[in-house]
Formats: sequence, structure tokens, C-alpha cells
Amino acid sequence: MNILITGANRGLGYEILVEALQRGHHIYAVLRNEQAAKQLTALMEQQRLDEGRITILLCDVTKEAEISRVALQLKRSKVQLHSIVNSAAILVGRETAIVDLDIDDVVNSFDVNLFGPMRIVKHMLHLLSQQESSIINISSEAGSITNAYAGDYPYSLSKCALNLFSEQLKRWLHAHDTHVWSIHPGWMRTDMGGSSAPLSPQQSAQGIVDIIERKVAIDSAFAFINYKGEAMQL
Repeated sequence: MNILITGANRGLGYEILVEALQRGHHIYAVLRNEQAAKQLTALMEQQRLDEGRITILLCDVTKEAEISRVALQLKRSKVQLHSIVNSAAILVGRETAIVDLDIDDVVNSFDVNLFGPMRIVKHMLHLLSQQESSIINISSEAGSITNAYAGDYPYSLSKCALNLFSEQLKRWLHAHDTHVWSIHPGWMRTDMGGSSAPLSPQQSAQGIVDIIERKVAIDSAFAFINYKGEAMQL
């Protein structure tokens, strides 16, 4: 498979890259800038990853012109994608009361966490195979209305909107053999999740790649599931 992953230089995005590489897939790593590319290159060298199966694409998910340029580059190279994984995200304004909230944090969170995946899908969808393909939006239980909690407004609101976007995509693509999932990856030990989280990002990545490879029987009426393929409460 050819798998495109945003935010592939760190956290869960990187672990999905590693897991997919180990299973023989080719990765198109969408990275924000040269610094992120250097970070990924260093990790690849440290872990002796197969550089021949990783294509680095410099592209900021908040800049539509850059995404369009990269999509055209892939089209000219006759690349066909089998999965798009939107992993790039930011977490800002944590545990901030609404009276103290910087609305710019909310705007920026939507720009990366929601509009980023929308831009990627808009320009990459024509490259996606219509057989056994998938769009994977990395979401969070924080995006559940049923389990809403006070605080984390920028992140929670943007992930809730991402869940709805995933549902809309799922219904729009129902005639194709393209699975659309909005996945809660679990509480992981990453820069975002913190060191006290119970789950390793490797475990979550294994489950997500299983879903991409359709090794998991998923029983969910909606696109919102966890990394094990279990239905999440909207």
C-alpha cells in the first residue's frame, strides 16, 4: 500500500509510519517544514528504517496552495494512494476557563485539526484508490459530545467537528470501497498525552494499521471508533 501520513515526524504519526513500514508499505510523509524533515531523517537513521520506502513531502496543512502543489506533484508521478492518515494536530489552551480563553487558540486549532484534514482530503482524494482504500482522521475521545467535559475548548471543539467531517465523508463515499474512520487513539505516552498515560503509541499505531489493512471487523454505525475498531460514543 501507499499510505500518506501528515505529522509523520513525531508522536503517533511517526509510530504509524514505523508500523506501516515494518509491514512493507510505502509512506508519503507530509511534513510542515525543513526542520520537521530533518527530525524525521534523524529518526530514520537512528532506527535504521528503510529510507527507500519513505517519500518526504514538504507541505504545511494550513496552506492550501502547498497542498495543491504536492498533490499535483504526486499526480504527475502517477502515484496512487491507498490510505490517507490525517495525524497532524495541535493541543493548546488546555484547562483554560472560557473567560480566560484566547480565541486565537481556538482559531488555530480549527485551522490545523479540522481544516488541515479537509484541505488534504480535498486535494488528495482524486489520488485515492476506489478499492480497499481508507481515510483515517486521528480524533480523540475529547471530541465526544456525550462525554463532554469543561475545558480544553480549542482541542475538543476541533475534534468534535472532525468527527462530523468524517461522518460526512463516510456517507459521501459510501458507493466506493473507501472506509472513513475518525479514530480515538487512546491516551498515549506522547508529548501531547504526557508520561503518565497508560498506552504506548506503538500499541495504538498497531491497531490503526490493522484497521487500514482491514484486519479488524468493525461494528459501528458511525465513523467514530477507537484504535481497536470499537464504536465510540458521539
